[in-house]
Amino acid sequence: ADYFYSGALVRISNCMIALAVILSAAAWLRLGWHVALGFACGCALAYLNFHWLEKVVNALGERMSAGETPKSGTGVVVRFLLRYVLMGLAAYAIFTVSRASLHGLLAGLFLPVAGILCEAAYEVYAALARGF
Repeated sequence: ADYFYSGALVRISNCMIALAVILSAAAWLRLGWHVALGFACGCALAYLNFHWLEKVVNALGERMSAGETPKSGTGVVVRFLLRYVLMGLAAYAIFTVSRASLHGLLAGLFLPVAGILCEAAYEVYAALARGF
């Protein structure tokens, strides 16, 4: 069971990539290329943000488990704020091109939620079917 649950982050990342490709194609077919482009940009930002957050959490966990004294938190705060500045700049750039693209961008930012929901559904399936 520990091995199964240790692979959750990899499965979430893979699910996020698959969902980004499938949903971007569906948005292109259904809503046009402006929305699909915004959605793909939102998915890319969300994926990047997810991995940055994963690195920060792992680094903090390792630092706390090693018993190190905390260093200056300036770097962590700057990286935290940089993520939101990056999202704001992308939203502004896309907003100047097309409002429909902005709606796609905002929808794409929810990609980690969809990836986590897929992982939760898979874990429920595995628990019921395999007895984890």
